[in-house]
Amino acid sequence: MLARHWRVHCGVAVTLLCLVATMALPLGANAASPLVLTRDRPQVNAWEAITIKADPTYQLSVQDMLSQLPAFEAPAQRGGSLGVHKAAMWLHIPIIAPEAPRTPWVVNIGYSSLQADIYLIGHGKVLKQVSTRQPGQTQMSSRTPAMALDLQAGQAYDVLIRVQATGPLILPITVGEMPYQMHEALREQMLQGLLNGLALCLLMYSLIQWVTQREPLFGFYALVVFGSAGFSLQFFGIGDQFLWPGNLWMSRYAGLAAGLIALAGSFLFLGAALADNPQSRYARAMRTGAAITAVVCAAVMLGWLSVPIAIAFMSLMGPLPSIISVPAAIARVRQKDPIGATLLAAWIAYGVAAALMVCLVQGWVPANFWTLHSFQLGATVDMLLFLRVMGLRANAMRLKAQEALHERDLMHSLAHSDPLTGLNNRRGLQQALHAALATCSQRSLVAVYLMDLDGFKPVNDSYGHDVGDELLVAVGQRLQASVRQQTDLVARLGGDEFIIMACHLETPQQAEDLGRALLRAFDQPFGLGNLRLKVGLTIGYALAPLDSADPQGLIRLADAAMYAGKQGGKRSIRRNTGELALAP
Repeated sequence: MLARHWRVHCGVAVTLLCLVATMALPLGANAASPLVLTRDRPQVNAWEAITIKADPTYQLSVQDMLSQLPAFEAPAQRGGSLGVHKAAMWLHIPIIAPEAPRTPWVVNIGYSSLQADIYLIGHGKVLKQVSTRQPGQTQMSSRTPAMALDLQAGQAYDVLIRVQATGPLILPITVGEMPYQMHEALREQMLQGLLNGLALCLLMYSLIQWVTQREPLFGFYALVVFGSAGFSLQFFGIGDQFLWPGNLWMSRYAGLAAGLIALAGSFLFLGAALADNPQSRYARAMRTGAAITAVVCAAVMLGWLSVPIAIAFMSLMGPLPSIISVPAAIARVRQKDPIGATLLAAWIAYGVAAALMVCLVQGWVPANFWTLHSFQLGATVDMLLFLRVMGLRANAMRLKAQEALHERDLMHSLAHSDPLTGLNNRRGLQQALHAALATCSQRSLVAVYLMDLDGFKPVNDSYGHDVGDELLVAVGQRLQASVRQQTDLVARLGGDEFIIMACHLETPQQAEDLGRALLRAFDQPFGLGNLRLKVGLTIGYALAPLDSADPQGLIRLADAAMYAGKQGGKRSIRRNTGELALAP
């Protein structure tokens, strides 16, 4: 029984050992098998058959590699990425086409930010080669390294690819029939056209807003969009294909410079969007980060700093604007400010895209159309959410400006209004009178009526100041209802003295008629609750420019006329042409 159990346990152990050994084998253990190209598979992932070998000397030739084909090893991962290597990497793809091809097969490396040499080998000899390091060697017109293969049916061939890059070696390598490869290329071009067209529209919008509104936030956003779009143009080979073909300096520095510009713009944009005080520690830290990034960018462009160091700087500093800004954004969320929530959503989208990019570089996810564009799509979402932040910021600034105008108008109203009746006070009258006298003439007279209430003191003494105040408010309302709303102004000088300025009177008789209409308006008593109180008016007035063209002179003439009316029996109206003027 024990022996039987022992044999069972030994069998289980041997089985587990075999499974572990199988898992420990490289994923490409069967990589020596050739890649079979058939018509029912118009495009094949070349990583099914790839083996690799490093060249740390960067000196080995294709002939050296042909003699070392048995030393090529299967990659640890077949996701289409080899990560960062301080060496040139050689890739070997054995291929065979059992049937005569309908169209040429094309080997394509779907990543442009690298240097590549592609060799087609037959019977140990180089039959064809293309190189991105030496333009013009029969390279196809493509944004990515590619070569058409001239294959004979049933003959075995070897494809050797030498790649090197300052950054990660992302290598989505496919072998496909030319029409299918062209279809994929067109799909790529369409996506790039849409995304870069959107970026161009956002850039133009932000620049126009910056120029017209002089708002720095739009300028900082333009830096972010310009840098992000420039980085994508270089990353996906659009710049080398269309914008600066054959320009080695642009090929080397354009993408890096654009990335640094976007980083500096992110520092400035977030600092401007979240900092309430431009002199706060947070705002100064963001400006400092932008300045350091700008210095690094200039140093790289001038050749004072190496490209690998600049790439390391950008990789380390890239998340820093968001990390520094998280506390400020959370504080905005707590204040129920939508800017904070929008920025957090933007950083989540950007973080997911960046994490997916890291996984792609490490080979943890396959290099395909969507993973290659994940970072660009995430950056586009980020830019659109930043646009939303600008809209929210502009709306907040507009509301703030409206509040400031309202406060200014309120202060102006308090300074120029009587607090009891709401009518203009002496300051408001003086301002309006100066403006009216500047345009008066013989055919457009200005009348100033100064009036005092008859019988107000007995009311105030009998019923108290509260009733007196109510009566003054009612008097102001009745005077306001008795004048022309568009041209005349009613003011309270203090106590029971009121003054009216009437403009655009054609004749002195029209001024006299208006004064008598004011007198008649007080024939009816005032109803205040259960009280019916009657007060009258004594009015004195003067005309400009006939009697005087000076504001103070007009008021003094009207005051003298009103005083004479009080002495003459009250409830009257008198004009003072100068003969009743009081001594100064």
